[in-house]
Amino acid sequence: MAAGVAAWLPFARAAAIGWMPVASTPMPIPPQEKRKTQDGLIILNVSGSKFQTWRTTLERYPDTLLGSTERDFFFHEETNEYFFDRDPDIFRHILNFYRTGKLHYPRQECISAYDEELAFFGIIPEIIGDCCYEEYKDRRRENAERLQDDEDMDMNNDVTPVNLTSREYLWRAFENPHTSTLALVFYYVTGFFIAISVMANVAETVPCGTLPNRSKEISCGDRYALAFFCLDTACVMIFTVEYLLRLIAAPSRYKFMKSVMSVIDVVAIMPYYIGLVMTDNDQVSGAFVTLRVFRVFRIFKFSRHSAGLRILGYTLKSCASELGFLLFSLTMAIIIFATVMFYAEKGSTASKFTSIPAAFWYTIVTMTTLGMGDVGSSAVLWRSQGNCVQACWKRERSRSAILM
Repeated sequence: MAAGVAAWLPFARAAAIGWMPVASTPMPIPPQEKRKTQDGLIILNVSGSKFQTWRTTLERYPDTLLGSTERDFFFHEETNEYFFDRDPDIFRHILNFYRTGKLHYPRQECISAYDEELAFFGIIPEIIGDCCYEEYKDRRRENAERLQDDEDMDMNNDVTPVNLTSREYLWRAFENPHTSTLALVFYYVTGFFIAISVMANVAETVPCGTLPNRSKEISCGDRYALAFFCLDTACVMIFTVEYLLRLIAAPSRYKFMKSVMSVIDVVAIMPYYIGLVMTDNDQVSGAFVTLRVFRVFRIFKFSRHSAGLRILGYTLKSCASELGFLLFSLTMAIIIFATVMFYAEKGSTASKFTSIPAAFWYTIVTMTTLGMGDVGSSAVLWRSQGNCVQACWKRERSRSAILM
């Protein structure tokens, strides 16, 4: 077809300049298209960035600023355009809403600035598309929590009122140690003893040689039991005093006692006091050794002293639904592949999968790419299935990471 058109082009050109008449009758008058007048085209100047659109495009949403007559307040007669001293980058998405009827949330923009622009142009955020609404809600919730923390911090950083009671002054000193020198000293002393307690908890498990007349190697906690007990006593006394003072000074003692940090404080010091009233019974002593594991919770006390740990906590809280979905998908995959592995090797005498729960461990270490090597498949065919499990779970982790 292209060759035929190319062959006729010389004749068409010759007819256009009068060399060769193609038709004996004159050509009909071309139809006049109905074009939009210049008055229908609107120029929007947003902080120097100019946008053009049709008046009818904006008037489809008469309840908004651009779709109503309120936009005439921003008309500049000299330049014959509407001028808005707003953010041009966010305005692109707002104008796209007028064109397409779909409102999207730009991930790279600040959520507060985006809400301000929507409020200025009279657009409600509830009409954001389903593709962006979940992320918009998450970002808005995170921003609200961050603003609340900043507000509380600003209130603590304000000039101390003269008419504060001793209880309010004490609580203010705990929440904002920089209000006084004494509060700052107590803040650093508490942080120092938290570090000492955590390091002592680790050091007492290190082997420290053997005792005379004994061949078994003992730990430093058993060899220097008195020194570690005195050190633990000093740390627990500091933690107890801090907890009692916070409890006395708290504006609401009930809310303070049920808070996460209060529970961590109690769990961190409770094993010490339980150990003081324990008997020498072997069964009871064994339970106390298990209870001493909770001393590791003292490391979470650093979150009072570290803004980075608090930000990490907020991040995990905001991603709770995505982490829950990841855990749910991991559980489903473990059950499915463990069931397949068990029934595949059920008749084999060399199989280590005595039950479906026994095959869970092999599935877990395969999917998490640990590869302990303690449990494996006895058949070459099902080893290749293990590789399939690993590949499938890698892909699922990548998809979950993108969603998060």
